Amino acid sequence: MIALRIKNTRQFMSVLLASEVFDGFLLESAELVTANTYTIDGRVNKEFFGDEDDGKALHELSEWKTLRPVCYELIKGKHTPLGFKFIMCISPEEKEGILQEEMNTNISSLVFILRFKDGVITLTTGAALSGFLMDKSYETIWDDYMKRFLDNARIEYEEDY
Repeated sequence: MIALRIKNTRQFMSVLLASEVFDGFLLESAELVTANTYTIDGRVNKEFFGDEDDGKALHELSEWKTLRPVCYELIKGKHTPLGFKFIMCISPEEKEGILQEEMNTNISSLVFILRFKDGVITLTTGAALSGFLMDKSYETIWDDYMKRFLDNARIEYEEDY
């Protein structure tokens, strides 16, 4: 697990809310603190779709791309939010692609938390385990994956020790 401090808040917010860069991730939850506090549960209510679903809700969690416009609307304006917290994770298919098979059976999800507080955005990585693993190499794999993701998106960061 690592904590990365984002160097350019304005640029990061533009990438997060006004581009498709993070659209491949799933949103577990969001809390946005502006004039009001908004909480979003990212779990999909499959019964909402009824019989017309036809595979529309492929995951248990909503894709970021579907909730990004909602979050953008809640944050935009002339005032900076007081804070926010997004808990996002990689899709199960992507997780299987980056981890070894024996790790996939014991790791429920690979997550990252985006937190904005006191003018600073921090990205913290983590994993939800469904079993015990002696081998902690999944942490390094996930941390390296997120660093490469940020590098490819040209998002500057520094490790927060």
